[in-house]
Amino acid sequence: MAIILGVDPGSRITGYGVIQCQGRHQIYLGSGCIRTSCEDLPSRLKQIFDGLSEIIRQYQPEQFAIEKVFLAKNADSALKLGQARGAAIVAATAAHLPVAEYTATQIKSAVVGTGRAQKTQVQHMIQQLLKLPAAPQADAADALAVAVCHYHTCQSLVALGGRATARSYGRYR
Repeated sequence: MAIILGVDPGSRITGYGVIQCQGRHQIYLGSGCIRTSCEDLPSRLKQIFDGLSEIIRQYQPEQFAIEKVFLAKNADSALKLGQARGAAIVAATAAHLPVAEYTATQIKSAVVGTGRAQKTQVQHMIQQLLKLPAAPQADAADALAVAVCHYHTCQSLVALGGRATARSYGRYR
């Protein structure tokens, strides 16, 4: 029984999703968004760090998974996204959580079956997979998809190399 915290980072909105894994089943524990209210980037990064630190204290996850930075047309946006990811990763490592990173294509493939899926398809599949009464907000659904992707990756590693391989997977990615 493992609890996984998935994060979809953003400098304005950071989505988070928490699932509990019991055998082959994934159980929804919670999700939402950290919406930064400050204009200056350092203050927004602190809000992301503080918000995720509180979520970690609340849910006590054993694994942390986050979406990798993608190449953006706007270099300034890519840098801010990278800094938001950094704040999230520091919150995880401060809590001694192993960190796993996945590309958007890996996440979409794990949840929808194709790396070119649209946001609405991800929301729909997350709703179905986790048996939610309604589709979660887009950023929260993306974060839940990160957690589900990590779960599926760990399950594949268990099948290939045993539980020790899967447990240590997040530590070195």
